[in-house]
Amino acid sequence: MARTREFDTEAAVSRAMELFWTRGYEATSVRDLAQHLGIGQGSLYAAFGDKDGLYRAALEHYRTTLTADALRSLEEEAADVRAAIRTLLTERIRIAVGDGGRGCLAVNAACERLPQDAATRRTVRDMQEASREALAELLRAATERGEIAERHDPHTVAAFLVTFLNGLLVSSKITLDPRDLEPLIDVALTTLD
Repeated sequence: MARTREFDTEAAVSRAMELFWTRGYEATSVRDLAQHLGIGQGSLYAAFGDKDGLYRAALEHYRTTLTADALRSLEEEAADVRAAIRTLLTERIRIAVGDGGRGCLAVNAACERLPQDAATRRTVRDMQEASREALAELLRAATERGEIAERHDPHTVAAFLVTFLNGLLVSSKITLDPRDLEPLIDVALTTLD
């Protein structure tokens, strides 16, 4: 007879995401995870297969929560493209410098796990593509309204902004005061002129 799971897997994934985000994949052991989640290692293996399975679940949770929230807020502020992009970039910096400069889980995953980990590559690539597409749509609409210049392709500008954000998120691990990074956003926004 199979035993019923004695813990909330969604809460466990959320807590694991926080631990991986703070420490990284390599520096987080199965023992660390079991202790942090308050479950036995056997339960962890039964629920997630292994550390990689839990890591993939944590990345997916990051994608469906924080990344999705950022894209939703971008859509909500779409009436003023510069303000919407500024808010997105500023909020991502503030989250990244929080908790001692832990950065962005997706960017951290790319830096730590790629090119060897194909599953992480797919998850991070999907997050990046969703961000590029959301920004490109926002920029297309702003171009049609005459709010921004038509001199650049919206998809190219969106790709630049995602790349710029990735660089900011890496820098946020070094420069822990968001006020030191925020002026760079003004420079990036000149691409819309």
